Amino acid sequence: MAIENDSGRAAGPVVRRRKSGRTWEHVDVTRYKEEGSAVFRGMSRQVLFADPALQAELRYFEVQPDGFSTLERHVHAHAVLVLHGHGRCLVGTEVFDIGPHDLVSVPALTWHQFRAGPEEPLGFLCMVNARRDRPQLPSREDLEELRRQPQVAAFIAHQFQ
Repeated sequence: MAIENDSGRAAGPVVRRRKSGRTWEHVDVTRYKEEGSAVFRGMSRQVLFADPALQAELRYFEVQPDGFSTLERHVHAHAVLVLHGHGRCLVGTEVFDIGPHDLVSVPALTWHQFRAGPEEPLGFLCMVNARRDRPQLPSREDLEELRRQPQVAAFIAHQFQ
């Protein structure tokens, strides 16, 4: 087991063992984002892996039943692997049902949002750039454009009244 440096990043090989449930040893469960920074509900995150040489972070997100991530886009791409639960996601102008072992690719500058179903939490791994841009939230004009697609309008209806 490697010793971590001051930034919490591994200084060598590391094995992160599952602590209990869906948490890992030496990994803090944190808020998804600061309250009031964007529209989201019932989410937490854990940074499982960060390596400057790879310029990547692997994060675990958990969305509580009927919770959702922020509708946003970034300059960087995402790779999302669903570990457990079921839900739906918006990627661009398409809405997909998602479940265990589904892999979702989110291209750069593509609107996206993840939503858990009503019965169980939705947990997923997300690989992102370690140095990334701030999320862009939709403007009024962006929302109008997104709402032109009926399935997108239905997907985001409850949060943007």
